[in-house]
Amino acid sequence: MRSPLLNKLSVIFGPRPPVSWLLLCFVSVLALIAVFGSSSSNSLDSVTSTPVPEIFTNYRRLKEQAAVDYFELRTILSGSSRQRELGLCGKERENYVPCYNVTANLISGFKDGEEFDRRCEVPRQGSWCLVRPPKDYKIPLRWPAGRDVIWSGNIKITKDQFLSSGGVTKRIMLLEENQIAFHPEDGLIFDGVKDYSRQIAEMLGLGSDSELFQAGVRTVLDIGCGFGSFGAHLVSLKLMTLCIAAYEATGSQVQLALERGLPAMIGNFISRQLPYPSLSFDTVHCAQCGIVWDKKEGIFLIEIDRLLKPGGYFVLTSPTSKPQGSSTSMKKRNMLTPLEQYTEKICWSLIAQQDDTFIWQKTADAHCYSSNKKNDVPLCKEGYDAPYYQALVPCITGTSSKRWIPIQNRSSSSDLSSAELEVHGKS
Repeated sequence: MRSPLLNKLSVIFGPRPPVSWLLLCFVSVLALIAVFGSSSSNSLDSVTSTPVPEIFTNYRRLKEQAAVDYFELRTILSGSSRQRELGLCGKERENYVPCYNVTANLISGFKDGEEFDRRCEVPRQGSWCLVRPPKDYKIPLRWPAGRDVIWSGNIKITKDQFLSSGGVTKRIMLLEENQIAFHPEDGLIFDGVKDYSRQIAEMLGLGSDSELFQAGVRTVLDIGCGFGSFGAHLVSLKLMTLCIAAYEATGSQVQLALERGLPAMIGNFISRQLPYPSLSFDTVHCAQCGIVWDKKEGIFLIEIDRLLKPGGYFVLTSPTSKPQGSSTSMKKRNMLTPLEQYTEKICWSLIAQQDDTFIWQKTADAHCYSSNKKNDVPLCKEGYDAPYYQALVPCITGTSSKRWIPIQNRSSSSDLSSAELEVHGKS
């Protein structure tokens, strides 16, 4: 039996309601749900103030993605062909380094060590290709474990080469199955890396090497870094240490440092400047790095002076560079060695000497170069700052730069001083 409501509807609309009326009812119900739903959500927001999502972060991400999409569309519309995929190099080029070809340099007439510099202008033969990784290459271990343990298959030192190496190498490295472990207590320096670092700090008048950061030493250029143990220790002291070393087909110092997670690059400055701006480093370190510093009229020292910041240090550990006696007594006898003569010409002071380690300090007075009577090294032209891989120049640069800020003027914290803020600005 039908209900009275249905009987009334059947009287009004007939036994079957029209389709238009049903659609109208359906739309009305949806509208009511939307209205009541929005009002309830607004009332809920007024009661519970939920935090606004990261609209700015999401917007920035969308904007960056839109830029990427735009460049992709522009490439497609321009009709550019698909990028050519590079193949793998042959086995004969497994040690290939861009712009580095000793054979081509010799053919081009470079000699006396200049053939070991990187020269991109020398014609290269062969097509572009991807250098193959070693056959048994594995992803390096995470830092800090990867700092002291690396995979032996990732470097060019074989087991036979390791076993035939000297006692110092075996003391630094321990070959265990497919890994090489570095001993933090040992290193290129005979008394150990930590003792050597502590010795340098004491020579600078500090209580320990942990005070180097507070003393203004933040960036270190390590020339001929060996197995990277000294740089790894300095990094643990929060000092940014960059290793540079000459190219080696096997047992590369740079490859070892990179595998340990340390900044490193192939670097040589027989005839070319190193690819760093002037006044870049607080300390330059050389421990038996094989460079004859008083060669070529001291032009290698002039390059180090270009890289050092005012008040920075040059640390040299080499028994072959040992001056005969202290600097004061030598001045009295007027018997300065060539190395000391060159350092005086560029306004360096020998501030400490212990065993085979010597520390010079670059002057913080920019007028020292022009007022030094014994100085026959001219100043570079105003505003001179050559681009990368330019020829070594026998002149002093950086004295008129706004970045001429002595490292001793830094604050003891990681924040920039007021003088540095004027140069670099606020982040």
